[in-house]
Amino acid sequence: MPSTLAYPAYMPAASADRPLAGLTVLMIEDSRFASEAVRLLCLKSGARIRRADSLMAAQRHLTVYLPSVVIVDLGLPDGSGLDLIRNLSAASQRIPVILATSGDDSLLKDATDAGADGLLSKPIESLAVFQKAVLDRLPPAQRLDGPRIVPSEIVAPDPVAYHDDLAHIAEVLNGSEDEPTLDYAARFLAGVARSAHDDVLEQAAERLALSRETGRSFGPDLARLAGLLQERLESRAVI
Repeated sequence: MPSTLAYPAYMPAASADRPLAGLTVLMIEDSRFASEAVRLLCLKSGARIRRADSLMAAQRHLTVYLPSVVIVDLGLPDGSGLDLIRNLSAASQRIPVILATSGDDSLLKDATDAGADGLLSKPIESLAVFQKAVLDRLPPAQRLDGPRIVPSEIVAPDPVAYHDDLAHIAEVLNGSEDEPTLDYAARFLAGVARSAHDDVLEQAAERLALSRETGRSFGPDLARLAGLLQERLESRAVI
């Protein structure tokens, strides 16, 4: 938990078109594509953003400063985001807004039981939904005083970030079929493919995850997923 709390010297005031100005968001997410979407949402909302791609990296951030909002992906490479949410929620200096994010809406109860204030379902791309999720959970003293513009914008992250995610997980899978690696890869690909609206890849990743969960032979599912991954990396036409 934070031992030294650092805040910027100048905190801009929130406005109708930038209702999150003055807030700092810590995004704990291993997907570059998903993180880029939240970066764009923060930029358009007036909030600062920092990113950690693992639980370990998040702890390093949190020893230095206390963000206004933390968004925690539930499936991280070095453990479950639920554990971090529990710790943050029980802290004596609680972060004002703790949100979980996942491509699996069934995890909402687990997240709220762990202490999260809410769940942002992937894909996170609606500016209005993002702003409302944060503003509705801020303490009254930190909310925008007065009316605000309700935007209709949908953000579209750079497809290069999606390609980078696919290249990363291909490297993780290369030559490794141990159970933790396969489970992580299936969850990661299902989430990032959902964020990118890549339905075919999402379904293939979900099939592999289901085979692993039910103890079925997963060889054909893994081969199909690897083939789809290779196709996208070779073509770069990923979205």
